[in-house]
Amino acid sequence: MSDYLTKSGLSVHPLLVDFVEKEALKGLAVSADQFWDGFAALVREHAPTNARLLARRDDLQSQIDEWHHRYGPVSNNVQGYEFLLKEIGYLVPEPADFTIETENLDPEISSVCGPQLVVPVSNARYALNAANARWGSLYDALYGTDAISRDGELAPGKGLNAARAAAVVARAAKFLDESVPLASGSHADVTGYHVVKEGEVRRFVADTAAGRISLRDAAAFVGYGGNQERGEVVLRHNGLHIILVIDPKSPIGSLHKAGLSDVVVESALTTIQDCEDSVAAVDAEDKVGVYRNWLGLMTGTLEDTFEKGGQTVTRKLKADRVYKDVNGGELVLKGRSLLLVRNVGHLMTTDAVLLDGKAVGEGLMDAAVTALCAMHDKGNNSRTGATYVVKPKMHGPEEVAFACAIFASVETFLGLKPNTIKIGIMDEERRTSANLKAAIYEARQRVFFINTGFLDRTGDEIHTSMEAGAVLRKDEIKSERWISSYEDRNVLIGLACGFSGKAQIGKGMWARPDDMAAMMDAKIGHPNSGANTAWVPSPTAATLHALHYHQVDVFEAQTRRHNQAVPSLSDLFSMPVQVPYSLSREEITRELENNAQGILGYVVRWVQQGVGCSKVPDINNVGLMEDRATCRISSQAVANWLRHGLVSRDEVTSTFERMAVVVDQQNEGDPIYRPMAENYQSVAFQAALDLALKGADQPSGYTEPLLHAARRKVKARDAK
Repeated sequence: MSDYLTKSGLSVHPLLVDFVEKEALKGLAVSADQFWDGFAALVREHAPTNARLLARRDDLQSQIDEWHHRYGPVSNNVQGYEFLLKEIGYLVPEPADFTIETENLDPEISSVCGPQLVVPVSNARYALNAANARWGSLYDALYGTDAISRDGELAPGKGLNAARAAAVVARAAKFLDESVPLASGSHADVTGYHVVKEGEVRRFVADTAAGRISLRDAAAFVGYGGNQERGEVVLRHNGLHIILVIDPKSPIGSLHKAGLSDVVVESALTTIQDCEDSVAAVDAEDKVGVYRNWLGLMTGTLEDTFEKGGQTVTRKLKADRVYKDVNGGELVLKGRSLLLVRNVGHLMTTDAVLLDGKAVGEGLMDAAVTALCAMHDKGNNSRTGATYVVKPKMHGPEEVAFACAIFASVETFLGLKPNTIKIGIMDEERRTSANLKAAIYEARQRVFFINTGFLDRTGDEIHTSMEAGAVLRKDEIKSERWISSYEDRNVLIGLACGFSGKAQIGKGMWARPDDMAAMMDAKIGHPNSGANTAWVPSPTAATLHALHYHQVDVFEAQTRRHNQAVPSLSDLFSMPVQVPYSLSREEITRELENNAQGILGYVVRWVQQGVGCSKVPDINNVGLMEDRATCRISSQAVANWLRHGLVSRDEVTSTFERMAVVVDQQNEGDPIYRPMAENYQSVAFQAALDLALKGADQPSGYTEPLLHAARRKVKARDAK
C-alpha cells in the first residue's frame, strides 16, 4: 500500500498512474482529475452489482447441482430440468420480437463479410502483424501451406519449386475465374492485363488467344495504380477487394504469361486485440503493457523491432492503399484491419487499483482505460467514431445489461456520445446461449456482434452439468446435437433480431494453424451457415479463409436461413453422460493422457513465461492453438471424471507426472524453459495439476484464479 498513489479516494499503482496521466491522456480534452473522479465513481457505483452477479452465478450453480443429485442427467427428466431453470431464474422470459438499434457501425461490421483474427495485444509484434493482415498474398499463402499438396514434385524444397509455383498460379487463376470471371475463357490463359481509357472512364481488359476480353461483370473493376514497370488492378467481389499485381520483371512475374506476380486479397477485415483469454496479464505491470500497445494501435504509433532471419526488422502499422478509381478520382482502401478490443469478463479483480484496500473489478478498469485509449483514434481505425469492445464470459441477460451500464458510465465521465462504445456479445456461457434473445435485447442499442465460442461454451457445459454424470470424451462432444443446436440458435436468433446487413454474426476458431487444407474443406461451413465472420489463427489463414467469402454470398445464406425454426432448449440441454463402464481402461488412460498433456503444455508457458496463447504440440505432436478456453475444457473434463470415479486422484497425479516428461521433451529447444519432470513441486506443474484436481470447485470452471496466482508467484520469485 505504501507505494500506491491516492487518486479520488482510490489507491492506484504508480505504473498505471504514469501511463494514464503521461501517455493515455496526452492530447485529449480530458483532465487527470476528470478521469480519476469518473473512474472512482464508476467503481463505487458498479462494484456492488458486480459482486452480486458473481454470487448469483454460485447460487444458480448450487441449485442445478442439487437437481442433478436428485435426478441424474437431464435426459432423465427433460421437462423437470427446464422447469427448474425457469423457477430459479436461470431461464428468463423471452422478449417480444425486436430489431437491434445500433447505429454508426463501420462497413467491416455491417455490410462486408470476411475473416476475423484474434491476437494477444500484449505482444506488440503479433498485434501489429494482425492489424496489418487486412491484405495478404494469395501466392504466398498457397505456396507456404498444405492448401497446395506437398506430395511428390510439389514438395516445397529449399529453393523455388517451379512445379509448385505453377500449381499456385493455377489455383489462383481458378479463384479469379470463380470470383471475377472474364466474359469468356479463363484467367489461366491470359497473356496480358490492361487498363484502357474510353472517354473519361477506364476499363479493365485481358489479352487472350481469342482476343481482348472484358470482365463478365464490368463493375467488378474499381481502380488501378502503379506505373509502367509495376501496375496494380483493383477488382471487387462480394464487397471484398482483389488486387492483381502486374510486374513482369519480378522473379514470379517473369514466369507468368501476363506478368502476374501476385494476387493480393482482402483478408482479415477485423481483428480482436485481446486483453483476455490469450494474454497473461496478472498485475499492474502486465496490464500497463497491454494498455500501452492498445494505445499505440489507436494513435498509429506502435512499433516493434525484432530479429528475423538474421536481420533486424522494425514492424509498423501499414498505411492506407491509394489508387485511382475508374473515373480517375482517388480510391482509398484501408490498409489495416478494423481493430476491436476484448476486455476481461466480470470475474477477476486487479490490485492495480484498490478501493478501501480491496482489489477492484478488472473489467471495470478495462472498460475505462481501453475506452480512454480509443479516444485517440481519429478515423484511422473506425471511420464512424465507434469503439468496439468485445465482452466475454457474461452469464445471461442481467450480466449483459450490467456491461452496458458500465459502458454508459464510462461514456459519461469521458464526455463521449451515448452508445459510442459498442458491445460484442461472446455467446460462450450456457446461460447466455439459453437466453440469447433476451441478452441481445439488453444491448440492442450498442450490440455490434454475437459470436459463438465453442471452446469456452464446452467448458461451461461441463462445469454446469458437473454433477449430472461422467462427461463424454472431447472428440465425442464435438458431434453431439447440443453443439449444432447452439451454433444454429446463435445464427437464427441473430437474424431474427435484425443483424443481417447491420451487425456481425461470428463463428469460432480453427485451432490447427498448420493444417490449412483441412481448414479450406471445413471452414466454408461458417459463411454457408450465415455467419458474417469466423476466427482464424494467423494472417495466412485469414488470406485463405477469405476465399470462402468469395465462394459464398453470406447475405444470400442469411436470407435462406432467416425463417428456419430455432432449435429447442431441450436440444441445447441435451449433452449426454457416459454410460457406466462403457469405456475400457485403455480408452480412459488415453483420454486422461491427452488432457493432461494439453493442460501441462499450455500452463507451463503461461506460468513460466507469461505466454497466454501459443501453438502447443498435442500428444501426437500436432500443433494446436491453445488459450485459456481450451485449457478450461481439458481441466473440467479431468475434474469431471475424477468426480465420478472414472479416474482416481493418484491416477491423475501419476498421469500428469508422466506427461510432464513428454512436455519437457517437446520444449527441449526453448533455452528459457524450465523442465517440470525434474521438480514436480514446481509452480507450473502444481498449477496444471490443481486445474484438474480442483477444477470442479473453480468459479464457473474458469482457469484464471489458479493461473494468475501461479504466475504472480513466478514473477515474484524471478524479481528477487
